[in-house]
Amino acid sequence: MSTNKIIFKNAFLIYGLIVIYFLIMKLFGLDNVSELRFLNFLFVFWGVNRAIKMNIELNNEHSYFSNFYAGFGASVIGVGLTIIGLIIYVGFIDPNFITVLENSSFWGKELSLQMVVFALAIEGIASSVMCSFIIMQYYKSYKSTQATI
Repeated sequence: MSTNKIIFKNAFLIYGLIVIYFLIMKLFGLDNVSELRFLNFLFVFWGVNRAIKMNIELNNEHSYFSNFYAGFGASVIGVGLTIIGLIIYVGFIDPNFITVLENSSFWGKELSLQMVVFALAIEGIASSVMCSFIIMQYYKSYKSTQATI
């Protein structure tokens, strides 16, 4: 499987998990609990790990930068899709969600959708780099059993 297919497969998985998680939060009325939004970091972390592991096992790839690229690419695209989903959600489904964000202790008052998108993009890129770097510390010396055959 090509690295790009691995990246997109895991990016859509990250996006799907985050969307399902937020829909469940909305259904149970927990969308105003801002602390629960930090759990989406776990989905990004899991998706990065899965992308790197798949790149190693399916492509027999042991290059640090190639595997870092796979993890980083999957998380950045996944976060980008999530931001697009947020834009659609706020624009067409629930415009009052910005008010929910304003009432949380993390964002502050007088938010616009553009400010939220910019902040999420910066946070998403930073978390993508951090997740990829942290996970690559484990995989940098990982050798698959297939490589020794």
